[in-house]
Amino acid sequence: MVAVSRDELAFAFAVLAAVLALAWAAWSAARLVRHPPGDRRMAMVAGAIAEGASAFLSRAYGSVALFVAVLAGLLLLAGRLGHPGLGPATALAFVAGAAASLASGYAGMRVATCANVRTAEAARRGLGPALRIAFAGGGVLGFTVAGLGLGGMALLLLAYGNPAAPASVDSVSGFALGASTVALFARVGGGIFTKGADVGADLVGKIESALPEDDARNPAAIADNVGDNVGDVAGMGADLFESYVGALVAALAIGAAGGAGRPELILPLLLCAVGIGSAWAGCLLVQATAAADPAGALRRGMLVTGALFVAGAWWAAGVLYGSARDFGAVALGLLLALVIGWLTERATGGGRPPVVAVAKAAGSGPAVAVIEGLALGMASVVLPAAAAALAILGAHALAGLYGVALAAVGMLAPTAMVLAVDGYGPIADNAGGIAEMAGLPPDVRERTDRLDAVGNTTAAVGKGIAIGSAALTALALFAAYAAEAHLRAIDLLEPSVVAGALVGASVPFLFSAAALRAVGRTAFELVAEVRRQFAARPAILRGGARPDYGRCVDISTRAALREMRLPGVLAVGLPLLTGLVFGRAAVAGLLAGALLGGVALALQMANAGGAMDNAKKYIEAGAFGGKGTPAHAAAVTADTVGDPLKDTAGPALNILIKLMSIVALVFVPLFRR
Repeated sequence: MVAVSRDELAFAFAVLAAVLALAWAAWSAARLVRHPPGDRRMAMVAGAIAEGASAFLSRAYGSVALFVAVLAGLLLLAGRLGHPGLGPATALAFVAGAAASLASGYAGMRVATCANVRTAEAARRGLGPALRIAFAGGGVLGFTVAGLGLGGMALLLLAYGNPAAPASVDSVSGFALGASTVALFARVGGGIFTKGADVGADLVGKIESALPEDDARNPAAIADNVGDNVGDVAGMGADLFESYVGALVAALAIGAAGGAGRPELILPLLLCAVGIGSAWAGCLLVQATAAADPAGALRRGMLVTGALFVAGAWWAAGVLYGSARDFGAVALGLLLALVIGWLTERATGGGRPPVVAVAKAAGSGPAVAVIEGLALGMASVVLPAAAAALAILGAHALAGLYGVALAAVGMLAPTAMVLAVDGYGPIADNAGGIAEMAGLPPDVRERTDRLDAVGNTTAAVGKGIAIGSAALTALALFAAYAAEAHLRAIDLLEPSVVAGALVGASVPFLFSAAALRAVGRTAFELVAEVRRQFAARPAILRGGARPDYGRCVDISTRAALREMRLPGVLAVGLPLLTGLVFGRAAVAGLLAGALLGGVALALQMANAGGAMDNAKKYIEAGAFGGKGTPAHAAAVTADTVGDPLKDTAGPALNILIKLMSIVALVFVPLFRR
């Protein structure tokens, strides 16, 4: 009888969990499509949304594939020139990571465009049935991301040698590079599309023409709903896929420094497997308890997932591998996720004092509402940053830099549940749009709006967790880069380091400026088109003519594809240029500056935008006079300012800082010493 080692059993368990996650996602998708899709008019609206989303992703993925091919060619060329750690193995892993990220985003989008109309139909029967379908759609995205991320990493480690041997880790870093590259384009491109369409639709529809949100007479209404799928579903899926894989690579890279056969190279995989199991139990609880309190059902599911993950992590790290210190680091990461989630909900939750303050400020005009929202976002940075700092110090005291990487894994191991909760929001939002455009009874839209308001908060929580994990993961990747670059210390008295840090701290601002301007230009084009249609065909506003929805979708698509190139080139090209020209120490400064500036700016924008969005919904629910009042008009204007902050620039920053770190880690052999 052949003896099976502890590491082999743990590795097999990780692979099994990945397979079961993908099987569960497939089964859930098949079950979801069996629900009734509503009447013919609902099906027509949903079909137009699905068609627009598929068209955008097909064209966007074509552009991304070209960029991936160029970068893969650079990896192959560097390998042929004799640089260690680069070559065919790294290029293959890079392409595999990009392909897995593209697949997870596309699968999530397809399921979301099936779930939206079914959620609208289920909302006829009540909140519970609608929540179950929308949450099931988010769950497909979550388990697809977790299954492809964990399974892809495990199979590459197996293909490149003994999974517990450090030699197998070098090339697998390419997998994270592929995931990060696609995530940046998906997040930025999808964010430009969705917020350009959303802002354009609101400015002309709500403010200029006094049309309700998602009114069928608004030519930009379909483009707005398409954006929810390409930005908030496919983009968020690629975002957390990149975070998930990046945390694994950081832990593996640091663990590999300890020598062959160390458990540090298997434990992160096992923890992610435990995370899949705990997320599955949490999702079942949400489905079983979904009723009149969607926020409570989602909160219970998250808490149960966290509790089960802590128990499983104790078994994996504390019992199986006998390291209470490693378990402590993992628990700190999960605790940080819960703290950031709680702080985010306190800052952006509907009806919370900060949101009420923004809504009250709207009574004095849009400028005051925007000022209050921006100030709220700035103030909200302090506590999450302090919590992340304490978690970093605690994890490092327990297990060194490997402990920091484990804390990031602890935050992201239950990604399937985080994405299920996050992904349900845009599905509910789309369901409300379909209900409005298909002329369903007002109580249906009221239910979907209630689900959507909860979804805005859960989305803000998901963004906060992704940003917090970026701080931990980027720090661990920074340590891995320093080891690969043979930098014993980062000397702040060294001019090249300080220069790099100053440039790095400015990069998030330049990146955000490019993303925000892109949204503004896209919205400008869309506003001009909607005005043109209203002027050329006045019968549209009277309901006597059908708007040209396809033209608005095409404008948003072309603008997003055009505008997403500069941020992508900036994120990949700047670390390469700095390393080739100024050397490895300057790159270390660049990464440190980008990390510190990017995390703070990302938190500020995400929370400011979330608060302004929910302030608008708070007024629409009847506060301060409700819809049609000057306060409501001011809140809509503030929301148009906050939308690109929370859904385009803010969430893309956490990808930016990790992508820069991964690029530096993979291409360090090319950099000057």
